[in-house]
Amino acid sequence: QLFYTRGLRTTRACAEAPARGASTMLFYSFFKSLVGKDVVVELKNDLSICGTLHSVDQYLNIKLTDISVADPEKYPHMLSVKNCFIRGSVVRYVQLPAHEVDTQLLQDAARKEALQQKQ
Repeated sequence: QLFYTRGLRTTRACAEAPARGASTMLFYSFFKSLVGKDVVVELKNDLSICGTLHSVDQYLNIKLTDISVADPEKYPHMLSVKNCFIRGSVVRYVQLPAHEVDTQLLQDAARKEALQQKQ
């Protein structure tokens, strides 16, 4: 599984998201390719939302459809919610299906971007 995070804490493959610029566009393009796939979004307040990725924008705001929460006893008010918009700045991790991620392509793009930033 691959995790996206705005911080540095994770136990698996991790990529630090920048404030803006070419790196943000790399993540934006990557997430756009995952529209229609099931993801789990963990928020900074520890709420984990499972759902189908409907859309993502250049600020990495996320729209999910057919959502459910990982801990419905802790968040009973979320049981009636079917779709949601998540502001990018409150996202801690996005858990993606491993079989949907071409890690080699992502690593190559990150390396290419790093070389461009050095120049």
